[in-house]
Amino acid sequence: MNIKNQPHTERMRISGYASLFGKKDLGGDIVRRGAFSASLLSLKNGQIPMLFAHETKEPIGIWHRMFEDATGLFVSGDIFLDDPRADRTARLVRSGALSGLSIGYRATRSQTLVSGRELIELDLWEVSIVAFPMLRTARITQIDDLFPNDQIDQELSTSHRRKM
Repeated sequence: MNIKNQPHTERMRISGYASLFGKKDLGGDIVRRGAFSASLLSLKNGQIPMLFAHETKEPIGIWHRMFEDATGLFVSGDIFLDDPRADRTARLVRSGALSGLSIGYRATRSQTLVSGRELIELDLWEVSIVAFPMLRTARITQIDDLFPNDQIDQELSTSHRRKM
């Protein structure tokens, strides 16, 4: 599925923290502040794939806004609807059944710790929506339902905006 070349008139925007700095994940890894900066600067189009459970064969959307702040790596992107897998994922996100985020990356600089690693520089490949993130606090924090462009008036009157 080539997301970039397909017209998507319906989408659901989600945002949240894909990684939080200084927090130990279930594997013992700790991401340090600044770990994503070089990778984010090197993105050709400023976007990375949105996947469900790290499944690379069928992206469900695109992350188009990513930045580091004092807390971690904040991401915002669109699940492109009109596809059974993406529609199901969107329904599960909307219901609260899926709220985790997980990063797919290659560590370019790290230090071994007693249990796990200190991740100093990462090459970010993708961010996935998951049921059980390795970093339990990496979560979707906002959901914005968007409607087709020809329904702007309807969007203004019926848009569902929910903080999780």
